[in-house]
Amino acid sequence: MLKRLFIIVMFLIGVLVGQNQVPDIQLKKLDGKSAQLHSYLKDGPVLINFWATWCAPCKKEMVYLDEFEKRYNKDGFSILAISIDSPKSLSNVRSYIRAKKYSFRIFIDPNRQTFKKLNGNLMPTNILIGQDGKILWRHYGYLPGNEKTMEAEIRAALKYNF
Repeated sequence: MLKRLFIIVMFLIGVLVGQNQVPDIQLKKLDGKSAQLHSYLKDGPVLINFWATWCAPCKKEMVYLDEFEKRYNKDGFSILAISIDSPKSLSNVRSYIRAKKYSFRIFIDPNRQTFKKLNGNLMPTNILIGQDGKILWRHYGYLPGNEKTMEAEIRAALKYNF
């Protein structure tokens, strides 16, 4: 009985620990090419940002994401912005990004498969992943001022002294 209980506890611990680890998901770039998520983790922490052209808070937040990409990219940090716009509105994604000239990488997830795999919930959804592939921070939605918390989490992931 004790042995069975031990096995069950170890299994549950494994499941809980595994939920904090991000799988190596294949991402689809705006140009149609593919990339593996873990290839970006080689350089440092990654912030995945799920957004859409119809999401006003997403667009407001993207200004700060661009600043963070420019400020911390030299330290290995990168932002992967994944649009969940439908296949019909992909042209809106291209034109929006072209007009804004953001410096971070843009991906598409028109069927929301990656969004679901990473437990996306509200828009925008942000997931900060450490270089070891573990989720360090997750945030849903955007209100003015949230960018301060986000930057603090990025700095912590980069092991900056405060």
